[in-house]
Amino acid sequence: MHPHLFTKDNVGCEQVMTALEECHARGFMWKAMGMCNGAKEDLTKCLKAERWKTQARNRGQSKKKDSIREKWKEIDENS
Repeated sequence: MHPHLFTKDNVGCEQVMTALEECHARGFMWKAMGMCNGAKEDLTKCLKAERWKTQARNRGQSKKKDSIREKWKEIDENS
C-alpha cells in the first residue's frame, strides 16, 4: 500500500497531485494510452524531494538526541 498523498508532509506537491488527478479524470483510455505519464513522473520527483527534506530534518533531530544522550552519559560518569 502506498501512503496517502494529501498529507501535511506533501503540501509542496499539491499542484502536481491535482494535475495528475485531473488527467486521470479524463478517462481510462487517456490513462491507458500513457497521456498521464508526464504528470506521474513530476509527482514522483516532487514526492521524492519532499521525502528527502523530511529525512534530513529527522536526521538532524536524531543527532540532537544523540548529543543529549552523550551529555547525560558524561554527567552519570562524573557523578
